[in-house]
Amino acid sequence: MIKDHLWVPFELVLKEMLDVCPRGLHTHMFFELVYIVAGTGRQSINDLKFSYKAGDLFLVAPEDKHIFYIEKTTQFFFIRFNNIFVQSNEKEKAFFQRLEMILENASHEPGRIIKDEEDANLICKLMEMLIQEHLRDNLYGRELIIQLVNSALVIIARNINQSFPKQIDENTDNKAIEILQYIQSNIYFPEKLRANKISKQFGISQSYLGSYFKKHANVSMQQYILSYKLKLVEERLLHSDKRISEIADELGFADKSHLNHLFKKYKGITPTAFKKIQF
Repeated sequence: MIKDHLWVPFELVLKEMLDVCPRGLHTHMFFELVYIVAGTGRQSINDLKFSYKAGDLFLVAPEDKHIFYIEKTTQFFFIRFNNIFVQSNEKEKAFFQRLEMILENASHEPGRIIKDEEDANLICKLMEMLIQEHLRDNLYGRELIIQLVNSALVIIARNINQSFPKQIDENTDNKAIEILQYIQSNIYFPEKLRANKISKQFGISQSYLGSYFKKHANVSMQQYILSYKLKLVEERLLHSDKRISEIADELGFADKSHLNHLFKKYKGITPTAFKKIQF
């Protein structure tokens, strides 16, 4: 499979109108924001499929597998950046640490990342300005582009953050954020989510870990893990052809029956019924 690299902190690429995805199925080692300037089709990210239209914005995280299936001639605008770009703002270091955590775990729930309608309008305006500055290539254009990209990232972080089981704000303790990041990053590895593993990883006694987590997350750690998994189950049901048994195996449920039981208990409906009513 093709794997792309980025040799600068960030770059902008405005493609010509396309009828076929130029890269085919590929992955890369950087973040990529994909803005749909014009056209329609479908994007597949990690085998989850999403329709796209003009004005949509997608975030592709490092190591994600993705490809576009173009239905109506499409123009793409790409904003590519790596961790160096995200980490480079010392003045707002705490915020960008949170932003990095959100971005690095966004691949767990890919798709259109701007859910709020007002934010979607803001993003469209920002993208138009970015494209204009990119094409003009004027004096101070790079500085303005960096400011516009940072503004877009703030809006993106706000929308992704709202979709997490627990919202993170500026008052959240740094170690609690690191634990949340660890849980999200290892959500597919149940053995790494045991209390003894987490307490050892972060130097917190196992007896204190539960109360510490609940104090900062307002929910028990096991409940947070389960809520996050069930949200990922919904994404798989909506955007993939995976069987329920495959989803159960992927997310560390004991079996299909275990997943069915928990999903119905917390969502009030079986996974199969949930999928049916969405279409």
